[in-house]
Amino acid sequence: MSMKIYTKTGDAGMTGLFGGTRLSKAHLRIESYGTVDELNSWLGLIRDTMEDAAQMELIKSLQDQLFALGAMLATDPAKPLPIAGIQVEDIHLLELQIDSMEADLPELKNFVLPGGAVIGSYCHLARCVCRRAERRIVALHEIDIVDEVVLKYLNRMSDFLFVLSRMLLLQAGGIEIAWKPRV
Repeated sequence: MSMKIYTKTGDAGMTGLFGGTRLSKAHLRIESYGTVDELNSWLGLIRDTMEDAAQMELIKSLQDQLFALGAMLATDPAKPLPIAGIQVEDIHLLELQIDSMEADLPELKNFVLPGGAVIGSYCHLARCVCRRAERRIVALHEIDIVDEVVLKYLNRMSDFLFVLSRMLLLQAGGIEIAWKPRV
């Protein structure tokens, strides 16, 4: 017999963490992992617009990592995490990807406006959601236990998404639009 998608346990605005603790759906911890889930959905859209199998696999692996990060946030800090979470090595892998992509990109001399190709714009939207997730988790970290590797990972993920937007824009034949401030 299959499990039903609805449990009715959240009908009064409460939800459960792994470990059993019940929190308001408006709690900063829930907002934090909900924003990570939103980021993961943007990565799915980015992956769905890609044609290169290696790039698609990379994005899928990052989605897997974001799911683990969400599980870390959705677990009662007083309870053991039932799966492997984000590791320092995951941050190093993001840095390697950033370095690899930057080696093939022209030097950045200006701030750039989002746009130029749809897939690059999707990356910018994902970057913005990533930054929001980071802000939410920093606020959570100020009042509750959050593994600092989560903060470092999201900070690096937003850098990755910016560089990915530049690389995908270049591959799509788009042109970076330099921001020219009014004087």
